[in-house]
Amino acid sequence: MKLKRFLLRYYPPGIILEYEKGGCLRTKSIDLLDLTPETSPDELLAEIQQSEPLVTESRADQVKQLIVRLQQKQGQQDHHRFCFFKELKAHILPLTNVAFDKSGSRFITGSYDRTCRVWDTASGSELHTLEGHRNVVYAIGFNNPYGDKIATGSFDKTAKLWCAETGKCFHTFRGHTAEIVCLAFNPQSTLVATGSMDASAKLWDVETGDEVATLTGHTAEVLSLCFNTVGNQLVTGSFDHTVSIWDVASGRRVHTLIGHSGEISNVHFNWDCSLIVTGSMDKTCKLWEAVSGECVATLTGHKEEVLDVCFDLSGQLVASASADGTARVFSVNTHQCLVTLEGHDGEISKVSPIMTFSCACY
Repeated sequence: MKLKRFLLRYYPPGIILEYEKGGCLRTKSIDLLDLTPETSPDELLAEIQQSEPLVTESRADQVKQLIVRLQQKQGQQDHHRFCFFKELKAHILPLTNVAFDKSGSRFITGSYDRTCRVWDTASGSELHTLEGHRNVVYAIGFNNPYGDKIATGSFDKTAKLWCAETGKCFHTFRGHTAEIVCLAFNPQSTLVATGSMDASAKLWDVETGDEVATLTGHTAEVLSLCFNTVGNQLVTGSFDHTVSIWDVASGRRVHTLIGHSGEISNVHFNWDCSLIVTGSMDKTCKLWEAVSGECVATLTGHKEEVLDVCFDLSGQLVASASADGTARVFSVNTHQCLVTLEGHDGEISKVSPIMTFSCACY
């Protein structure tokens, strides 16, 4: 193995190692989720060198500099002011979803007009129109962190894989018998998972377009799904009030998470894959252990349905969005609501964490 360069990830703090093995370029992550401005860089460096053979003595000073840069970033106080930037109108019918690539330089929109459009964020110019679906384009996503492919899922019961650079359609995934309402790439960008109103999820091979597995067991619509950051597990949430954890390699269901009394609106792994958070129409969120499938806590406070939920990227906080017009932030450790965000006149349907990267080449 030959180390090529470091990539610095500001939030959640970490260092990405880009290395060559067997003629292929690969990456691995050193997650520094517990890093604080008070952490000793020398002690942390020693811990990293003990566990990571790619960080040799000749690279030690570079890694220490990156640790210090991360600490300096943590100490900065950001006071952002947000203002209206640009209004883009191209779809002739309402939007269904929006998704950014990793850098934020491009984003995509899905619409009831049966198309997905690719946009340049800075200029607001339309780069491509992805046409071919015969019904609403509902689920969309980039294959982050690469950003060179786009997947779309439609009410026409198909999903499609597109080239993000040219707009060319690589594959059409056929096999679901009802509308596709959620999708996700695995972290390695080798698989696409789709969830459908037919109560199943499917795994598709990005290279060949073939169906790899059909995940059955839910008794109602699969409305949400998410890979863990390793890519060896997939979690699905259903209108049958349950959540399933699947082994990706075998397609076998590992755990069924039972406890919600309403439909599941969203599911997510935390960064280190140890916990799963679920949001439900029963007005609660729940935390679950990913290994055992046991419920750790129920997060309460919303007066109406929880429509979305997510971890922050350090895995220490949970944010929820509700039909009661508020968002809440909970502590993962204490399970207490830290803050209630009020001000919207209607329901809040989405919450999302932010990830920032910097490139440091050596």
